[in-house]
Amino acid sequence: MNLTIMSLTARAMLGRKRVLMLLPMPIILIGLTLIGVTSGESDAEWGPVVFSSLGISVILPLTALIIGSSALGLEIDDGTITHLLTKPLPRSEIVLSKLAVAWLVTTVATGVPLAAAALIAGAGKLAVGLVIGAAIGGLAYSALFLALSVMTKRPVAVGLVYIVLWENILVSYVSGARIFSVRQHATAIADSIGNTQLIEATVSVTTALIMSVIFIVVGTIGATQRLRSFALTGEAN
Repeated sequence: MNLTIMSLTARAMLGRKRVLMLLPMPIILIGLTLIGVTSGESDAEWGPVVFSSLGISVILPLTALIIGSSALGLEIDDGTITHLLTKPLPRSEIVLSKLAVAWLVTTVATGVPLAAAALIAGAGKLAVGLVIGAAIGGLAYSALFLALSVMTKRPVAVGLVYIVLWENILVSYVSGARIFSVRQHATAIADSIGNTQLIEATVSVTTALIMSVIFIVVGTIGATQRLRSFALTGEAN
């Protein structure tokens, strides 16, 4: 990985207005947790809705989509990718540097509020599980959306289709589709550590870890191979 690329990417990414889109989601998550804790209802009644259906199913993938699609996508859109392509840097080094920044930002933006919400609910072990689940799930999502940013001119639209149709609709009716759902992987990892009624997993932690690695590897290799096909104009050959 290249520290200069990482530094420039982080500076450009965190300076974009789209990052402001990330702020309301953690506030809503923590607010709903406070409501659940003070409602008098059992953890099993409100916990899965807040932590699984909102936190891991909505906030994590949307954050990863916004960040991951920006890491390379914005430079491709405005043509500044040519500055990187003219330098004697392996394409894999560029992709890994961009991926590292997207992953770190996604993990902090989702793992911290998720952990804070779990601590408010009095679930210390779940807080740890959610940070780890968000980190692994965030890396898988980031690799996927980074790859989309160099494979299509509309990575956000394609990513939303995957999140909404596959991860939140299809998996509800086709159990076999769950093994290809990153949010199911993140949930399983968090649940295996937290072991609480606040979250419910539907796949095994072994399956979750294996599939997460596959998503990460395939996404990274796909992005690298696609970037190698780019000419100095920033367009694919």
